[in-house]
Amino acid sequence: MRIKKGDNVQVLSGNDKGKTGEVLEILPKEDKIIVKGVNVRKKHVKARKQGDESGILSVECSIPASKANVVCPKCGKTTKIGYSMEKDKKVRICKKCGAKMK
Repeated sequence: MRIKKGDNVQVLSGNDKGKTGEVLEILPKEDKIIVKGVNVRKKHVKARKQGDESGILSVECSIPASKANVVCPKCGKTTKIGYSMEKDKKVRICKKCGAKMK
């Protein structure tokens, strides 16, 4: 997967189209990602032990990785990720401006 944990991404389609957020978790086997503040659902939680609280929580659910593009920190545009070799190391680069990604 070209998207990594901690990247800023923008959602390309769906109910949350245009929203940006940080990637919290990557699920490579399912090819999905969890983005902060995107695809938020309500989850009803029952108290399991004495002292635990029950209630309704807001939880971010996963979205397909293909429905999000990385936002370049230098040019600020959504872009695809490319790779280049730099001293025997593979480095992620922005396809639009050529800047290195973290």
